[in-house]
Amino acid sequence: MGQELQRLQRRNKQLSKLNQLAGQAESVLVIHYSCESFYDRDDGRTPRITSIAVRNLDSGQTDSFSIHQIAEEEKVPMEDIADSYDMLEKKMLDRYFEFVSSHQKFTWMHWNMRDVNYGFAAIEHRYRVLGGNPTQIAEERKFDLARALVDLYGDGYIGHPHLESLIRKNHISDKDFLPGKEEAAAFNAKQFVKLHQSTLRKVDTLANIFDRSLNNSLETNSSWMEQNGYSLGVISERIKEHWLISLLAATGIILTFIVRAFDLFDKLGWTQK
Repeated sequence: MGQELQRLQRRNKQLSKLNQLAGQAESVLVIHYSCESFYDRDDGRTPRITSIAVRNLDSGQTDSFSIHQIAEEEKVPMEDIADSYDMLEKKMLDRYFEFVSSHQKFTWMHWNMRDVNYGFAAIEHRYRVLGGNPTQIAEERKFDLARALVDLYGDGYIGHPHLESLIRKNHISDKDFLPGKEEAAAFNAKQFVKLHQSTLRKVDTLANIFDRSLNNSLETNSSWMEQNGYSLGVISERIKEHWLISLLAATGIILTFIVRAFDLFDKLGWTQK
């Protein structure tokens, strides 16, 4: 099977998955989180988790876990949070993993949360560093919306950074939304509430993008053919793979050869009337 047909298969598989998730939206959770910058870290320490938001795709109900909320409960002033980072982060992750434990049968929709730099593995690692024992989410329960959009619309469906570009192209509200660099700056400035609001905005944004992808109203840079899984490559490979079309094509080639051969014989005087 050619590459174009493989891409068409991936697209159809993602469309099927989107419809499946929409049909069980009450058991689908949209997750995003904020953390320290994971770039330019000379000490080798993994970035701290500052806030996590989890939104139910069906109801929109959102559960949130954040350092500043724990600090308020523990009577730690905002200006003193840095002195109690480990304790506050640990308590926040305690609650998050309690939530994970009680939602093992849910599907977790995310945006590029795929590795130990940024992802479920990164949150689990931080919890272990702080002395916790994380409950892991099964791989088949994770759905990466970022990768799904590439399969649906093609590699060049939107400019970088993808999430911010989609927001602008589709006129989605970016109120409270912080790009990665601004989140890192907010952490350094100890603007934890601002970070948390950004995380909440992002789970709403992901749910919005999912809905638009489902009803085919998401604006992208892809052509109509790319958005619908068609291309000259796909058509060509379909023709090659279909036995009847291949047979007709081969027959056409043979007939053309015979006709041209008779024309040549005529010119040479080899045929008799």
